[in-house]
Amino acid sequence: MKVLCAVDGSEFSHRAVEALASLVGLGLDEVVLLHVVETGLLPSASARAGKARVKASLAAVDREAEKLLQRMAATAVAALSQSATAPRTAVRTVLAHGPVAETIVRQAGRRLVDLVMVGSQGLSDIRSFLLGSVSRKVVSLAACPVLVVKRRLPQIARVVLAVDGSKHAKTAADFLRRRLLPESAHLVALSVVPPVVTDLAARVLSQSQMEALTKPLEERASRIVTAFREAFIKEGGAVTTEVLAGSPSQVIVDYARQTRADLVAVGSRGLTGTDRLLLGSVSEGILKYAPCSVLIVRGRAG
Repeated sequence: MKVLCAVDGSEFSHRAVEALASLVGLGLDEVVLLHVVETGLLPSASARAGKARVKASLAAVDREAEKLLQRMAATAVAALSQSATAPRTAVRTVLAHGPVAETIVRQAGRRLVDLVMVGSQGLSDIRSFLLGSVSRKVVSLAACPVLVVKRRLPQIARVVLAVDGSKHAKTAADFLRRRLLPESAHLVALSVVPPVVTDLAARVLSQSQMEALTKPLEERASRIVTAFREAFIKEGGAVTTEVLAGSPSQVIVDYARQTRADLVAVGSRGLTGTDRLLLGSVSEGILKYAPCSVLIVRGRAG
């Protein structure tokens, strides 16, 4: 497996590099550490300060960026060497220029990576959502799966897989099973039955009427998680199932918090054009509020 890990010198990207330790033993062949120097303001800066001065400033920034990449490479090597039996993983560094999120995605596509890793603040307010706009944009634009590391992830032991019967959920499950799930990990396949009526209607309808509306959805959800469980058991994995009711993103986030999950995995539609900037409401809610790291798999995954 080939992984691109974006670094910017922040505590959050440092966590993402350290999280490479959780991938040891999962067929990790190569890690590309990428730092992007934002150059969007250079044209206006050149007009004010002069091209020569801006060029000198950019050269100084590049030198510091190279030093950062070397420090992160040392951190990556240390993380990947924690296991005495770990196979040797090649660690490479890349310095690029341009809009940060778009450049990360472009480099991931050019290098044919299987997974992009980015760090993000693990907070649940509007400030963190704005600060995490780069990671959100990478998730929206990347053709390959993206692992957003929100807190320290020394190992992947407890995983929540959100399933809803869609092909996107199946793609996420397949990638998780083949690429990211250690044999010792415990997986929960979770399906959420959303509200079928408004709050007002729920107060008006009788219990028997509500049960008649929700029972078919609960039965479908049970069939979905059972199918996922059987597929994982065939691969020799440990998996349990849960069917809960409520707002899907909120239920998944709450469940991840209650079970102290290390990772939530969710599938999302693989869109094209300007629509690629949009995430589904469920995956966006999970990405925004989950207390743990989040794997989002869009479209096809290798």
